[in-house]
Amino acid sequence: MSLTLDEARARAAQLSDVAYDIELDLTDPAAETFGCRTRVTFTTTGPDTFLELSGARDLEVLVDGAPAPTSYDGRRIALTGLPTGVPVRVEVTARVPYVTDGDGMHRFTDPADGETYLSAYLGMDVSQRVFACFDQVDLKAPVTMTVHADPAWTVLANGRAREHGDGTWRFATTPPIPTNMVVVCAGPWHSVTWEHRGLPFGWHARRSLAAELDRDAAELRALTEGCFDHYAELLAEPFVFDSYDQAFVPGQNWGALETPGCVTYRDELLPRGRVSEPMRVRRATIVAHEMAHMWFGNLVTMRWWEDTWLNESFADYMGYRVARDGAGYADTLVAHEARRKPRAYDADLRGSTHPVAPRAEDVPDVDAAFNNFDQISYAKGNSVLRQLVTWLGDEAFLAGVDAHLAAHRFGNATLADFVDALDAASERDVRGWVEAWLRRSGHDTIRVDRDGGVPVLTREGERPHRLRVTAYDVAPGGAWTEVGSRFVDVADEPVRLEDWAGRVVVPNSHGETFARLRLDPLSWDAARAGLSGLDDVAVRTVLWQHAFELVQSRLLPVEEYADLVATHLPAESHPELLEAVLERTLDEVLLRRTAPGDAEWLLAVVAAACARGLADGAGDPERALACTRGLIATATDVDLLGGWLAAARAGGRTAEGVELTPGLLWGIVHRLAELGALDAAVIEEERRRDGTVDGELGAARALAARPTEEAKAEAWARMADDPEVSNRLYAALAAGLWSPGQTDLLAPYVARYLAESPGIAERRGQAFSQVVGRAFPALALDPTQVQLLRDALDGEMPPVLRRHWQDRLDDL
Repeated sequence: MSLTLDEARARAAQLSDVAYDIELDLTDPAAETFGCRTRVTFTTTGPDTFLELSGARDLEVLVDGAPAPTSYDGRRIALTGLPTGVPVRVEVTARVPYVTDGDGMHRFTDPADGETYLSAYLGMDVSQRVFACFDQVDLKAPVTMTVHADPAWTVLANGRAREHGDGTWRFATTPPIPTNMVVVCAGPWHSVTWEHRGLPFGWHARRSLAAELDRDAAELRALTEGCFDHYAELLAEPFVFDSYDQAFVPGQNWGALETPGCVTYRDELLPRGRVSEPMRVRRATIVAHEMAHMWFGNLVTMRWWEDTWLNESFADYMGYRVARDGAGYADTLVAHEARRKPRAYDADLRGSTHPVAPRAEDVPDVDAAFNNFDQISYAKGNSVLRQLVTWLGDEAFLAGVDAHLAAHRFGNATLADFVDALDAASERDVRGWVEAWLRRSGHDTIRVDRDGGVPVLTREGERPHRLRVTAYDVAPGGAWTEVGSRFVDVADEPVRLEDWAGRVVVPNSHGETFARLRLDPLSWDAARAGLSGLDDVAVRTVLWQHAFELVQSRLLPVEEYADLVATHLPAESHPELLEAVLERTLDEVLLRRTAPGDAEWLLAVVAAACARGLADGAGDPERALACTRGLIATATDVDLLGGWLAAARAGGRTAEGVELTPGLLWGIVHRLAELGALDAAVIEEERRRDGTVDGELGAARALAARPTEEAKAEAWARMADDPEVSNRLYAALAAGLWSPGQTDLLAPYVARYLAESPGIAERRGQAFSQVVGRAFPALALDPTQVQLLRDALDGEMPPVLRRHWQDRLDDL
């Protein structure tokens, strides 16, 4: 059963002075299980409690050195008759299974060279899959780690390695950390290490990615140091851990995990071939995000999961801010506004929305908490904190943050604690702001109306907004000239902009607040005509989001949105915004607002826009790369794609000079297979030529995309019938299976997915349930299929899968 709030509170009140000494035996990576011995010391005020350890075999439990009578249900070890008021030592020895789903001690064998990597990816309710523990965040404890592994391997963990030899690694004891922040990464890593400010730093990757790590090492070091130094300037509280390793690891479910002393990133962030500018910006914001957690989450930890936002919203906000100001990645604001914030608006419209900071009783157990790791806690929380800083002022905000961190260092804290710190640092009504913004779900609308030509801003909602409004003169040919920009406060009373009568106005023009827009006809008509002629990319981004939201609300027909794409996408020069518009069009508009069977029409519009953009922007490598990627995903010209495939095999470029990286090659293979232009033998040839995990997954995706009954049956069998299918392979198969232009062929598999997925999710657990949920059919569903989804939601299924499916139904 999932840990409940009541159980966690009772156990936290009972226990104190918890510490862990963990010993892992990873010397036989080919075995089904690994060895784990955990020595837990604590003091208790009551004789009975429990430890968590999932799936243990050969379990032995000693209490103060003597065998203890215990009961074990496969997840909880009941401890009874404990001495009270004195230190107790419990030693648990067991064999624990390796996993392939990224939830526990993940095992990965690299097809490029046959090397094996073992990594403990923990998180909520996952620590117990690696070692015996009190698996809750408010029982923080120092951790001492010993790992036995292949003597040729490198082992990374939270603390600095004190000694290692003959395959045994002993690590320094950490400061108190939550159990879900323990990490171990073992394997033949390729490493780049250095010292900065007296601390050891390192970047690590699989040996087969050595060339890629060496290629990016200087940038990654500069990024790390720039962010680290900027946090030292922003925050009074120093970095408290004894080292800072960062590793690109295989099979992780999250983008990254902020485990102190050794942060892990999914190794797709270290791609083969040229790294695009949007990828560089994304990677930089993730690095800065995870580093923020050293303070927000690791130094000071939430008490229970209702305050997930105290970790994730802060890290998301600081990540974008520090990557820009500390490491020099200027486009982080565009990345947030174009990609992340639109998803937060989507999430806030669904039935599953919740306050950024819900109350504890609204998160009654860990399963409920897992579902709050969503775009409300991340992207909306980021946006709301940005509005707080705009409204409160940066100096007061940082003073409150410093006071909060100092008051609760190495401990746990709540929203009330944070509000106390902010309130003491400012004369503004922080408590009222928090009640309006953090305790309530939903968002407001900022509307532009006209009174005799004068723009008038009004608010539909109840939150205070401080935002920038920018005004323009628009020439008959569509060119926009900025005539003014200023901050205004929008609350109960209308705001008249007398000096901008007759002019186009864009409120929230740089995304300072979290609110929908409703432009007046003059401003919206100007945007439709001249969007690509607007110089300020931040304002263009806000206007594209406005267009998406109008389609979503059914206020803008898909055909008119397609006209915007056809007219303005080819001229879009910013690669981040260009990629975001393509992504939003293909992932949202195509699947949720286009009638079944009409996919090819919108794909053709996008393909033509990308072809024009590629022809017009061939001198801009980033723009050309984004257009090429979009064209690969949508083109039906088999000759064009075949020519690019031949060039990619030779390590060449397109006629426009775009380097055909392995990632682009597998995109081409997928699209040709989807069009029925590649057979299984050719795909297998490409897989063998590639020889890496990218090739394994790319081939699986392409094979699943072929427009034949046999291909679909084979793909579904691998997804549904293999009890050990990995998280990455399942996702690749699903990405190939659901081809928008194959609706008739896929109809039986929509039904099978809805019927069989609950059983798959139940067998594989929490994280794999998320993988299954994300594999929802990427098709425009017909009414019969929507009804099947409704019927499925009436049945039993894991909470994580139910949340994903209910969200999809709301989107539809």
